[in-house]
Amino acid sequence: MVDQRIEELARIIVHWSMKINKGDVITISSEIEARPLLLELTKLILKKGALPKINLGLDGYAYTFYKYASLDQLATPPKIALFEAENSAGNISIGVDNNTRELSNIDPAKMALRRKTVYPVSKIIVDRDNWCYTLFPTHALAQDAEMSLNEFEDFYYNAVLVDYKKLEAQQKKIKKIYDASSSVHIVAKDTDLRFSIKGREGIMCVGKRNLPDGEVFLAPVEDSVEGYISYSFPAIYSGREVDGVRLEFKKGKVVKASATKNQDLLLKLIDTDAGSRFLGEFAIGLNNNIKKHSKQILFDEKMGGTIHLALGMAYKKGGGRNESALHWDMIKDMRPAASGGKIFFDDKLVYQDGKFVVKI
Repeated sequence: MVDQRIEELARIIVHWSMKINKGDVITISSEIEARPLLLELTKLILKKGALPKINLGLDGYAYTFYKYASLDQLATPPKIALFEAENSAGNISIGVDNNTRELSNIDPAKMALRRKTVYPVSKIIVDRDNWCYTLFPTHALAQDAEMSLNEFEDFYYNAVLVDYKKLEAQQKKIKKIYDASSSVHIVAKDTDLRFSIKGREGIMCVGKRNLPDGEVFLAPVEDSVEGYISYSFPAIYSGREVDGVRLEFKKGKVVKASATKNQDLLLKLIDTDAGSRFLGEFAIGLNNNIKKHSKQILFDEKMGGTIHLALGMAYKKGGGRNESALHWDMIKDMRPAASGGKIFFDDKLVYQDGKFVVKI
């Protein structure tokens, strides 16, 4: 018998997150461990008169590929993936992690090269704006979060199965603050960062693209970022933790970057391309059902009481312009025990100690 929570999640994805019309080809990417969810999605997509196309990955493939692929192979354009992206009406991706540290010893330069090579595929999917991404609970994710699998499943479904219509009503009020403002000033422990948001639109995140969800984000004006910020939690990239990240910006660009662990990875990734030293996103996390850092950015960036900023690609919706193969979210805890942070919009205090101080 299928877990009722899986059935509810499938309904959210098909009937809330995605736009699916009769005759559409919907590509679903995952691994066999997510079989119960994949079958529920298949059933609901077929009931809508659309055609599901499932791509199953192979545990261990990523490690084998990066270990043995030559630079020429890493730089080979993904023609079949491009064709599929161009001819699909939407994309659902269900991440399955059996070993979140699988790529820890792979040269980050190889991963950066491949990310740049496959970027055209990602761009087609993102620009179409009909995609959804979530994770499927596994022992590896539970271990990272320091939970049993049963505990992590409860944590996961509690975070994912929220009232997105209620969340949308709250976010509309926050979006108004974003849209009516021209500047943001963040002050917290070892942080004093300013940037312009003039002409940029706040984007609500209410379960349409990520599950779990719960943030309002926008793209800072690319050359406006000034100051410095230190992050509270590890910035994780392909299973490698970069701890103690501190960035300094001048005229929008990172001019100094340091970390207490894996600084070499940080420095390589921010030099991925011309846009990877610029901010592509600023957001406030609003999902109060997520109370614990799990070392999974999909959950952690939505955690109530935190903010995150992403280096690299800006989503074009809302006026973002920064182009990059990198999009790397980094999280700062704004709650009193961590930093007691404040956020000013147009020099007016709007957010303090992880909560809005204005009525929303």
